[in-house]
Amino acid sequence: MVNKYIAMIPARGGSKSIHLKNIKEIAGQPLIYWSIDAAVNSKYIEKVYISTDSDEIKNVVLKYNKKNKEKIVVVDRSESSATDTATTEDVMLDFTSKVDYENMVFIQCTNPLITTEDINACVEIHPKFDSVLSTVVQKRFYWDLQKDGTIKEIGHDIRKRPRRQDWDGVLAENGSIYVISRENLLKGKCRLYGRIGTHIMNDDSYYEIDEPIDWLIIEEILKHKYKLKK
Repeated sequence: MVNKYIAMIPARGGSKSIHLKNIKEIAGQPLIYWSIDAAVNSKYIEKVYISTDSDEIKNVVLKYNKKNKEKIVVVDRSESSATDTATTEDVMLDFTSKVDYENMVFIQCTNPLITTEDINACVEIHPKFDSVLSTVVQKRFYWDLQKDGTIKEIGHDIRKRPRRQDWDGVLAENGSIYVISRENLLKGKCRLYGRIGTHIMNDDSYYEIDEPIDWLIIEEILKHKYKLKK
C-alpha cells in the first residue's frame, strides 16, 4: 500500500560552511534530530525518509531512539544529487525515482525550529492547493539595486509607507516545509507547482543555518524555546 504522506529530509555530508553540520550537536542533540522529532510525531506522516550520501550521517540517524523511531528509513542519495551544484529539485527527483509515495512533505534539517504542529498545518491545507510552502511575516521594506547605483522600492511606495502596526507585511519563504504530490512534482520538476498555499510559521522560524553565526542565533532560540540548561 502506498503511503499517503511521507516526510523526506535531505542530509548531505559535504557541507562547506560547517563541517557535517547536519549531525553536529545543537542545544543538546544532533541538528537533524530536531527535524526528525517534528516529523515522526506528526499524525499524518507514515514514514520519515532521510536521504543521505554519508555513512556518518546514516549511523547517527539510525541511533535515533525516541518515540515513533520505527517510522525512520534511510535512503542512499546518488552522487549526482549530492554535489555542490545539485538543486533541491535534483534531490527530490532522485528520491522519487527510488521510493513510491502519494504526497511528500519536504523538510530542511537546517531549520530546526520546525514543529509537529507546523507539519500538521501544512498537510491539513494541502488538499485545497497543488502545493504548499511555509512562510513567515516580514515587516521590512525591500529595495532593488539598479544598474546606475540607485535603488528602487519593491512592493511599497515611499510616499505611502505604512506604520508597522498598520501593515500586514509581506510573506517570506523560510525554506522549512514544502508539500507536493508525487504527480505534481513529476509534472513541474519543481518543489512548487500550480496553485500554491502557505502556512505561516512563527517569526523565529525565519532563521536557518547556513553560516556559523546562524548556528549561534538558533541555538540560543532553541534553548529559550525549550528552556534547556546551558
